[in-house]
Amino acid sequence: MNNFIAVFFLRTKNQGQTKPNSELQAMPRISLIVAIADNYAIGKDNALLCHLPADLKHFKQITTGRPIIMGRRTFESLPNGALPNRKNIVLTSSSASGSGYDTARSLDEAVALCKGDDEAFIIGGASVYKQYLNRADYMYITWIHANFAADTFFPEINFDEWQEVKREDFQPDEKNAYAYSFAEYKRIPINTINYKL
Repeated sequence: MNNFIAVFFLRTKNQGQTKPNSELQAMPRISLIVAIADNYAIGKDNALLCHLPADLKHFKQITTGRPIIMGRRTFESLPNGALPNRKNIVLTSSSASGSGYDTARSLDEAVALCKGDDEAFIIGGASVYKQYLNRADYMYITWIHANFAADTFFPEINFDEWQEVKREDFQPDEKNAYAYSFAEYKRIPINTINYKL
């Protein structure tokens, strides 16, 4: 038996006996989900930039059944409180939970509340996106192809660190006043990034 076959045989034989670290197994993928205008605006007066029904439907389809993590102001901006059929986690200095949501003092604490889930979503606001952009594994971005007057902006994205894996482009219609694109990005492993010098 040559070395290659021997190693393959041993790995195959022992495969069922090796148990992965339970903590690593339970760690969800951290994803950002956000709607961004051409000028990187994401909100004004603690509200969305515009009413884009297609994006609201897209957001619901992706996040339903999974945990969503947000800052206190983003939670307070939700018109009907906690979003249904999702585990709502609010980042706040307060430890008190409320109706339909849990609280966490940090992303690590929030992610710990997502044990057993395959993916956890960061849904805002701007300071939360900025704080955790470098820790995210994946991004779902709705690009709204217009410029808006705003007071809240998404942090600059270094696209050398991200690979676009999916994109769908749409023109305005009777329900959606702006052209928009649904795009998804996954982080490029750091040892394969080709930085421009």
